[in-house]
Amino acid sequence: MSHKVTPHQLQAWLFDGQEIALFDVREHGQYGEAHLFHGVNLPYSRLELEVRRLAPNPSVRLVIYDQTGRDVSVQAAQRLQTLGYTDVHVLEGGADGWQAAGLQLFAGVHVPSKAFGERVEEVSHTPHISATELAALQAKGESLVLLDGRPFDEYRKMTIPGSICCPNGELGYRLADLVPDDTTPIVVNCAGRTRSIIGAQTLIDLGLKNPVYALENGTQGWCLADLPLEHGSTRRYAEVSAGASLAQQREAATRLAERAGVTTVDADQVVAWSRDPTRSLFLCDVRTPEEFALGSLPGAQHTPGGQLIQSTDLYIGVRGARLVLIDNDGVRAPIVASWLRQLGHQAYVLEGGLHSGLTLIPQLTSVASGLPVISAAEVADSLRDNTVALVDLRGSMAFRKAQIAGSRWSIRSHLAADLATETKPVVFVADHADMAAIAALELPDQQRADVRWLNFRAWQAAGLPVREDAGNPPNERCIDFLFFTHDRHAGNKEAARQYLAWEIGLLGQMTAQEIASFKPLASA
Repeated sequence: MSHKVTPHQLQAWLFDGQEIALFDVREHGQYGEAHLFHGVNLPYSRLELEVRRLAPNPSVRLVIYDQTGRDVSVQAAQRLQTLGYTDVHVLEGGADGWQAAGLQLFAGVHVPSKAFGERVEEVSHTPHISATELAALQAKGESLVLLDGRPFDEYRKMTIPGSICCPNGELGYRLADLVPDDTTPIVVNCAGRTRSIIGAQTLIDLGLKNPVYALENGTQGWCLADLPLEHGSTRRYAEVSAGASLAQQREAATRLAERAGVTTVDADQVVAWSRDPTRSLFLCDVRTPEEFALGSLPGAQHTPGGQLIQSTDLYIGVRGARLVLIDNDGVRAPIVASWLRQLGHQAYVLEGGLHSGLTLIPQLTSVASGLPVISAAEVADSLRDNTVALVDLRGSMAFRKAQIAGSRWSIRSHLAADLATETKPVVFVADHADMAAIAALELPDQQRADVRWLNFRAWQAAGLPVREDAGNPPNERCIDFLFFTHDRHAGNKEAARQYLAWEIGLLGQMTAQEIASFKPLASA
């Protein structure tokens, strides 16, 4: 059975130096409205699909919470125990109880990483340049290199005119191909604040002689200055870095890693760690998606370097775990590890990286038994005859954009109530069989026995009709979607101002313990 933990006991656990996995099992939209600083979102609708990746050791001290302590946390605790987790605790009173105990809740996502970026700027005095200052330099034809530190998919949506995509995790490795000399000014931008700061400070900490600046407030600051963005851009770093400067890059990366307290470990040590039943281990490949797709070490997950720093909670669910980083160049892993150490994580670099010979057993995703498949044609016939209840489990925004006439939207935590009086056989619409299978666990045995699933792509491939309805489901039902400043990149200037104010204000909401958990390097 699971145990209760009080808010103040949990607060003590978070800083006692022992491993802890703290999961918010509400849906993404609920989580983003107000959550614990160190809470990692593990939505109940995806629990079995994600938990082994986020918490690979089933004996880890694990705390879950919802809104009140009496909502989905009860079912989530039962599911976790069924999956073999042996030390499960439920936060008494949930997020409401935490706040009632005088402790702070935070809006937004990736809060520790965002707050860390603000702390880095505060400690390191990272140089910055405003949108209007940058635009003036560009208008005068001044020589400069503008690097967008975000992943390529984000870059393509919108960027500053003239920028080149080079994600932060690639900067130390690719820079020699992008900057012509050691005098040309370099500006790093993102969509807001912290990736600009981290990217610029990375170059400064590596010892670059060039003047380096973070673009203040990123693309949002650019829009607020009434400057036009560029869309669909394809400029990016070269696929293969110039080998001539690799030795210098490795030396600079190693110096930075050593300053941050990063050490290297060999494959034998990592294998020994993987057999330690008292600790959690994450093997993180920090290379590009294209490189990872060509092959990695067994047991590694893909964690693009820049994103691992700026959205650590997407990949790592255990505070105090061992993180072992790999690359194939000896540059990227040390740089990323240096930032993770400053963030407060136990990050190491694998000696030899991709060529170390390390083999770990990959984690298996634990899911329920699969549901029988129903064809698109059968569903169409059943809808025509009104002999089926069609329930769509895809994201609420995806349902709004393309829904099958006669279907309704629901989500795992609502299914039991939504289908309590349903007498017709149920068909789940989903993008993946596993999503439908775990959702079916919410239904009574008799009802679950008749459930089948339809792959939405099969419906589309059959050329069958869908419709768009921007009001279905209504906003209050869309618990999986975060409405907080969601349209800040779509021209809503007030949302952009609200987002930037939120980010700047994070440090002021944090406790002294939370701030002290960050260890940013002092300027060299």
